[in-house]
Amino acid sequence: MRRRERFVVASILLSIGLFIVQLVDLDYRVWAVVGLGFVSYFLSAWALLEDLQPFEWFTVLPFPVMYAISVGFFYFLLPTNIVTRLMVLTIFGVGMYALFLTANIFSVAKGKSIQLIHAAHAIGLLFTLFTSLLLTNTVFSLHLPFYMNGLMVGAIHFPLIMMSLWSVNLEQKVTKEILSLSSLFTLILVELAIVLSFYPISVWNLALLMMAVLYIGLGILQNYLRGILFSNAIREYSLVAGLVGAIFLMLFPLK
Repeated sequence: MRRRERFVVASILLSIGLFIVQLVDLDYRVWAVVGLGFVSYFLSAWALLEDLQPFEWFTVLPFPVMYAISVGFFYFLLPTNIVTRLMVLTIFGVGMYALFLTANIFSVAKGKSIQLIHAAHAIGLLFTLFTSLLLTNTVFSLHLPFYMNGLMVGAIHFPLIMMSLWSVNLEQKVTKEILSLSSLFTLILVELAIVLSFYPISVWNLALLMMAVLYIGLGILQNYLRGILFSNAIREYSLVAGLVGAIFLMLFPLK
């Protein structure tokens, strides 16, 4: 079976798995989503096995897993009509196929430059932000204590940040610099999540704010790792940060 055929088969099987998860009793559905994550990990390994290196089991394969889990949990919040379910399943399958293509580009591009790498970086960032949005929305929707919000946001975002930073230079290992930057940025997001736990703002607005901070932070760190963090880039991200802050203040209830 050719590589792209494996991508299609894996995407279809995972879409079927997502549909089955929604048929599970509510008392066990969380475990069903976790099971979908495990299945997606090994199906991703099978689909990408041809060029997969040992260290990529920790830098490439977790991304489809987190995407599957994020959509699985978000599916709880959607209407149960058949049209909505079919639309979500279709979008999920197409997204999973795009992630497989992106992961394959990262795997093939190690140690050499290929033309599609810039497109892969853009798609990778898009799915990083999308996954963060869905998972953060799920965390805040549970109305947990502030410290649990912080812990869960940290557990979600550390692998997302680490994978995103690793993909910049596609090194043969995860360096100490990447681990340090990932840990520091994750700590910032954890502290932000704890602070936001006390703000009376809608869950979607909180998740969007976290996603915006993630976008700004990843943009700065990725430019730093590429060695192109010049003053104009800092000004651009500072402008975005100021705009996000202004929107946040507008959304903050004054009464």
